[in-house]
Amino acid sequence: MDAEAQLSELNLVLPPAPQPAGFYKPIVVIDQAAYLSGHMPILPDGTMMTGRLGDEVDQQHGYQAARQTGLNMLATLKNRLGSLDRVDRVVKIFGMVFATPDFDQHPAVINGCSELFAQVFGPDRGVGARSAAGTVSLPAKISVEIEAIFEIR
Repeated sequence: MDAEAQLSELNLVLPPAPQPAGFYKPIVVIDQAAYLSGHMPILPDGTMMTGRLGDEVDQQHGYQAARQTGLNMLATLKNRLGSLDRVDRVVKIFGMVFATPDFDQHPAVINGCSELFAQVFGPDRGVGARSAAGTVSLPAKISVEIEAIFEIR
């Protein structure tokens, strides 16, 4: 099943593609690669999912924030490429988690994005290399920020 059909099958509606919050491009396409800048967990109403994992919010909140960030990334891809069916595979995801020093479940948080991509693109095309790291701060106190590289056609 192609990615666009899978979105429909999963009853997922993509939010509007997020606009840059600074001096950068949200996506750069070079040859068969799409490089996505760090994306934030922006909700459809324009608010952001905020809070530090380990004291202000729990792991499930972080997972949902990563999933929402993934939806925003898909919206950016679709906006630039015209269709998610042009994505051949996820190459690399790098996720940053706003967390306390003793919080150590960063990979479980970023799974929110990784599992979404696997659902949309399938287990072979939707799972790539990945890193997940904790950080002492993120812009606007967002819970996660994620960037990625995709192979496209």
